[in-house]
Amino acid sequence: MPAVGLGTWKSAPGQVKQAVLAALDCGYRHIDCAAAYSNEREVGEALSERLAAGQPLRREDIFVTSKLWNTKHHPDDVEEACKKSLSDLRLSYLDLYLMHWPMAFERGDELMPRRPDGTIRYDDTHYRDTWAAMEKLVDQGLVKAIGLSNFNARQIDDILSIAKHKPVVNQVECHPYLVQTQLVCYCWSRGLSVTAYSPLGSPDRPWVTSEEAHLLDDPRVVGLAKRYNKTPAQVIIR
Repeated sequence: MPAVGLGTWKSAPGQVKQAVLAALDCGYRHIDCAAAYSNEREVGEALSERLAAGQPLRREDIFVTSKLWNTKHHPDDVEEACKKSLSDLRLSYLDLYLMHWPMAFERGDELMPRRPDGTIRYDDTHYRDTWAAMEKLVDQGLVKAIGLSNFNARQIDDILSIAKHKPVVNQVECHPYLVQTQLVCYCWSRGLSVTAYSPLGSPDRPWVTSEEAHLLDDPRVVGLAKRYNKTPAQVIIR
């Protein structure tokens, strides 16, 4: 898995295709996607253009990750959800398929099923049962590896206790304002790699407040960037 990848969260329709094309053209070889981002079809358009006959890139040159959304945790829904992502991305297999969160929402096609009072409608499907269904995707050749996202140490051990195909990755928010030292070390001790999402602090995240500091503007980061003649983003990612 290439160490640096292009995340497609919050990439708007009409923009994400150009972002993926630009990333591939300047050397990115890892594209991180998810069904819940609602833009995999457009990502697939970009991938198909760069993997077309006569293009220098081959499928095995690119590492593509996608994620199983919370409304598709029921074992009967997992394969269909994976195949939908594959169809949208115009791929025959995924390099990595993650369980996006450890909780299940009510089954269906509504991304965020809510009650009239605004609270989420959950489902009682356990993530262990979801994991067993994801393992079958590996056996079928639809995905090369499976992993987790937003899981804590106890939940990781829960999966490891029943796993036939062990999770290879835990993807969690990780940056200088949320270092996650204990969780990262725990993942490593259990044989999982860690992918850091929102490494730049996600200053446009939906729940940000006006008084919160922006990581990219942090004086310590800016000072390091000036010292080493880099951008603040380059310093943080390094």
